[in-house]
Amino acid sequence: MRDVAALAGVGIKTVSRVVNDEPGVSEVTRQRVLKAAKGLNYQLDMTAQSLRRAGRQTLSVGLLLPSVANPFHGQIHRALSDVLASHGIAVLAASLDDDAAREEELLKAFLRRRVDGLVLTPVAKSQGYLPEHSKDLPMVFIDREPVGIDADAVVSDNAAGAAKAAAHLISQGHTKLAYLGGRTDIQTARERRRGFINELGRAGISTDTIPFLEGLRSEESARKAARELLTGAEPPTAIFSAQILVTFGVMRALQELGLNRAVALVGFGDFTLSDMMNPGMTVVAQHPEHIGKAAAERILSRINGHQQEPRTYTIPCELILRGSGEVPPPRLDR
Repeated sequence: MRDVAALAGVGIKTVSRVVNDEPGVSEVTRQRVLKAAKGLNYQLDMTAQSLRRAGRQTLSVGLLLPSVANPFHGQIHRALSDVLASHGIAVLAASLDDDAAREEELLKAFLRRRVDGLVLTPVAKSQGYLPEHSKDLPMVFIDREPVGIDADAVVSDNAAGAAKAAAHLISQGHTKLAYLGGRTDIQTARERRRGFINELGRAGISTDTIPFLEGLRSEESARKAARELLTGAEPPTAIFSAQILVTFGVMRALQELGLNRAVALVGFGDFTLSDMMNPGMTVVAQHPEHIGKAAAERILSRINGHQQEPRTYTIPCELILRGSGEVPPPRLDR
């Protein structure tokens, strides 16, 4: 700032007024300062400014997501950033790669950077590792509820969403269903499995007759599992895929085997161009844009000092019919 002042022939206070867009500077002087700043490639230090003027706030929020490769998490990031940007708050995001050790490492790194709040989807079984002094930091958990600490959470109604998928496939006449899912050690997966099983029970369908293929962590592993299932002695007439990357793998397997119009499929999680598939993908939509917006509103409330008791906010899921979930069972099964 001193260099800019020297080049423009003004005092440091005048430079400060110009870069902070404050009154009391003539237009001629303002333009001279801006020209000097541009010539020196001067950038206002937002961190120093915020520490000085906003009660040591850094105007930044840390965002920790399991995997940026998942479209669901990308949409949450976008919605959260849009809301916080309108309040002058930057989002610093990182991917956990579904690694519990990485969660602790990155979370502590954000704490060292003195972010004003944290928004995260937890991977570790407990967040009790947080230093005691940091537990007063505004935090909002998304998609999964925290363990070991009290904090706000914004989650999907996973069990109800999975139940809707099962009920829909059963209503189409299917009794030979299959469940394909991802990790079994996370809360969302357990809730989806629970909702699916409960709906089978309501319909009088024994889970002993239903294959549950879980632990599928990639599109390729899901593709292989689906191919093996569909080419086996007792292939299902309908599949529920409980995670979006699993859905992609099942879709590929059905396409490769020419069964995309012979086997019904409902996936958990919507995605771009899902209506352009052949047939269009019937999905349980979580509306990540609503989750991101709600999480942004909660973290802003906490940053602004609101002290209400932590609570969990549940975002309803929506079953969207596009064709794949409406494929009927073979006439022989009727």
